[in-house]
Amino acid sequence: MYGNRRPSAFQHLPPGAQPPTNPTVPKTNTEGFTFQVSPPEDITGRLLNPWDRPTPTPQAGSARPRVHSMQNGFSPTSNGSQESYPFPEPVFYSAGALTSATEMQQQQQRHHRSHSDLSVRTDQLATRMHRSNPSVTSFASSYNAATDDVYDSHDTPTSGKPGASAELTRGLSDLSISSDEALRRFQSGELSDDDQEWHKLVPPEAQEALGSKEVQRQSVIFELIKSEKEYVADLETVQIVFIEGLRSSKPPIIKEPLLSAFIKEVFGNLNDVLVHHRRILKAVFARQREQHPLIQSVADIVLDTTLKTEFRAAYETYVKHYPLAESYHRKEMKRNRAYEQFIQSISSDPRIRKRDLVTFLSRPVTKLPRLNLILEQILKLTEVEYEHPDLEALPIILGILKDCIKSTQPGIEAAESKVKFWGICESLVFQKGEIIDMDLYDDSRTLVYSGPVARRSKSDTGFSDKWLDYSAALLDNYFLLMQEEKRPNGVVRRYLVSRPIPLAYLCLGSFTGPAESRREKAEDRGILDNIRGQSVPIYPFTVYHASSPMNRRYTFYVTSDAARTKWNNAFKDAIGVYRVRQESNMWFNPQNLTDGFFRLPPRNGGNSSATRFTGSILCVAPFIHSGRRYLAVGCGPGIYVALINTENYQWALNHRDPKALAALTILKNKTFNRLVVHAGTTLTSYPLDQLARVAIGKGRIQELQAASERVTGSDENVSLCKYVHVSGRALLVYTSKKRMSSSLNLQVLEAIDSVELTMHPTRTAGTKTMKSFRPCGGPGFIPKDAHDISPLQKTIGVCTGADIATLDPINLGQSAVATVPSLSNASSDPPMANLKEQLNGLKPLGYIRASAEELLVIYDEIGFYINKHGKPVRKSGYVKWETKADSFAHRNGLMLLISPHFVEVRDINTARIMQVIEGKDIRLMYSGPQMTKEYPVLLVMRGNKDDKDGVSEKIVELTETQEISVSTPTQSNPSSAALWDEWDM
Repeated sequence: MYGNRRPSAFQHLPPGAQPPTNPTVPKTNTEGFTFQVSPPEDITGRLLNPWDRPTPTPQAGSARPRVHSMQNGFSPTSNGSQESYPFPEPVFYSAGALTSATEMQQQQQRHHRSHSDLSVRTDQLATRMHRSNPSVTSFASSYNAATDDVYDSHDTPTSGKPGASAELTRGLSDLSISSDEALRRFQSGELSDDDQEWHKLVPPEAQEALGSKEVQRQSVIFELIKSEKEYVADLETVQIVFIEGLRSSKPPIIKEPLLSAFIKEVFGNLNDVLVHHRRILKAVFARQREQHPLIQSVADIVLDTTLKTEFRAAYETYVKHYPLAESYHRKEMKRNRAYEQFIQSISSDPRIRKRDLVTFLSRPVTKLPRLNLILEQILKLTEVEYEHPDLEALPIILGILKDCIKSTQPGIEAAESKVKFWGICESLVFQKGEIIDMDLYDDSRTLVYSGPVARRSKSDTGFSDKWLDYSAALLDNYFLLMQEEKRPNGVVRRYLVSRPIPLAYLCLGSFTGPAESRREKAEDRGILDNIRGQSVPIYPFTVYHASSPMNRRYTFYVTSDAARTKWNNAFKDAIGVYRVRQESNMWFNPQNLTDGFFRLPPRNGGNSSATRFTGSILCVAPFIHSGRRYLAVGCGPGIYVALINTENYQWALNHRDPKALAALTILKNKTFNRLVVHAGTTLTSYPLDQLARVAIGKGRIQELQAASERVTGSDENVSLCKYVHVSGRALLVYTSKKRMSSSLNLQVLEAIDSVELTMHPTRTAGTKTMKSFRPCGGPGFIPKDAHDISPLQKTIGVCTGADIATLDPINLGQSAVATVPSLSNASSDPPMANLKEQLNGLKPLGYIRASAEELLVIYDEIGFYINKHGKPVRKSGYVKWETKADSFAHRNGLMLLISPHFVEVRDINTARIMQVIEGKDIRLMYSGPQMTKEYPVLLVMRGNKDDKDGVSEKIVELTETQEISVSTPTQSNPSSAALWDEWDM
């Protein structure tokens, strides 16, 4: 049977039988029912040559005996005196191929054993002749019509009539024609669904001869071919009915270019999958036409396809994208009435058979698992005795399919998670007025874990616990706590119960607390609720916000310890991945400039007699002289100076506890060379070149002191000073009060270019020191609670207790003062009224330009956008900072909010969190003006040294990073080419 081995059948020798002839018939005439039979029993030694024996006299009226299955080695009517002999191979011939017995005998008088086209070696056949395979036997026989009338009748009484053999021949031929026609109708799709079964295409005689196991095997092979035909038809239906229907609809259901994008997202690479299965179907149809009803194997066809990388890649691409495709389809159904009507209209198409599009889209997802099951069944039904090629090919195919299915699982899970994530995003309801940009629609955004949680709170009476059920979702960048609401139309809304926690601030508390109990009430909520209610165990875990560990601390409860463990693992994994990503994609890279020289007394109270503590760093000014970078640092004992990245600081100026330092170096083509020191209530300036000489040990402190210049008058008490660049000028803006005056004046001085100062020197009255600053306009008056100055391109903002006063620093006396923000319409504008309420008690820090039309106003806890008239925009929405800021800086579209423990980097236009830098006792020392890239933002924070010499404070510069771009070289480097040539690559 297997391997195209065709041994002869056995039959009793009837009286008067002649040596049989086996005419050779072309293959094209024997396709109908030509197949192999099982090898006969090994009867060598006990079977004599039947043609050497005397021929018994035939009985009158005897007919040709019926050919019996080899399941019974002998005829049911045989007696012990009759012996078996090898019978020639049974073959069916079509009516057109049959020739007369006389012609056959003339052409060939010898008996030849027939073989299939793929015959095995003779020696292999000889060694297997003793094996018996009852599952596959021949059900047809070729015979000599000329000797039919001398055969004895055994069990066919009508066969002895004249022409009985001719009728049998015509019947067998009719069976072949009928089977061929049925097969043709099956492959062309003309056969009814009920008749598309193997046993309905094969005569009962054939099924009886094959045996039950082989019948099952052939049925499964037929099922594989049938499923392949249906699969290809379904994919073609998708292309014709759905895709082409959308493209050709008038008017368009989805307009271009949205239609092409929609088809790409929903149907993906369906055509690539279809191309491979069309090839498979064509091959198995050809095999079926050649070998039906006994198909040797289709494993070689399937193996040839599954070995192709393109086949597996096509499935991986489609299957991994399937959940997203289904999501796109369902969303379009909800929002596009025309699309919904189109899907409903084509359901009446007979090719659709009342199936929805999701069923068709899922066909490739389930195809490989189903094919795997069918092939497994074929393997189980394949005889292991004859070294059938399926025994070797099918395990290889199954391994490939299982690996392919397994490789798609992570992709499916990720896509399903993405669909759930999109569902959360689309159903989120934020608190009114608040702007939270969580970057939800970034391609890398994922849902890590989600599930129900509960929180416990006190009931209204205060004597019992009240349980609140929520839904929690852990994204790869935020943790969300939501209250779900299912509406009658099936829409789910998820209301944010509290502000989302960025993973940069998320900290884990205890996950090992003992289980507690929660009393659940009966659903009917009757009078006996307390009696019928039962207590169930619940398991607590705690998370909290790093910037507010007491006020934003959450204890959640889940129904099992396993669920709590899942949350714990999910939190750890998500936070770990987030931190790795942040470290690999920093917008600002913190670099220590000094750590060890500036010390505070040790926290344990110890002291070293040789140590002189500098105290906290109060102010820092970077400057460049002769191409070398320096730092001037002010602290308790005075002002120190040193080259950058060294610990060799030199005490230079005796200004104890200075409030501010400003190094005026260059502005475009102007050079100033001055260091301004705000100490006490005065402003004093020094030449930077002499300060640099002191830093490297080549200058004298006395010479530096002698070159000082008092900037403000002796009767002015300076409270605030800021160095800014406005309208292309280097301005020193400060606030002061005169003696015996309660009002606060705003003064502006302009730095004089060194070249101009040399050509036209001016000196301070009564001294020999040249004057480096000149007044810029008259003084202005501002509220006495002014605490900071925020510069813009042409104006400045003076931050006061509740708002910001905007004015022109070039001409303070005649400048119009605009107060920011302008909330005059708050009484009639609810969102603006809400913003006004949020600003109560907050401290303004300044503003920065967000775009050509908008400014971002920054308070210590929130920020909001205004137009050029100072009125809130973006529906008066506001952004809450994750940490309370003391100061801020900005660089190239990013703002930095500085608090004692965190530096929060946000995008200016969207307020999205881009980076969070952690530290202790963080303070902003320098933020501008930025003359060149060599002037980064400088911070001071707790250092890494804590020993007997005290606790160190370090100065950190935040260096802007640049994105690494991958460039492709246009030509090969000769040296590189030579190297590869040497390695023969």
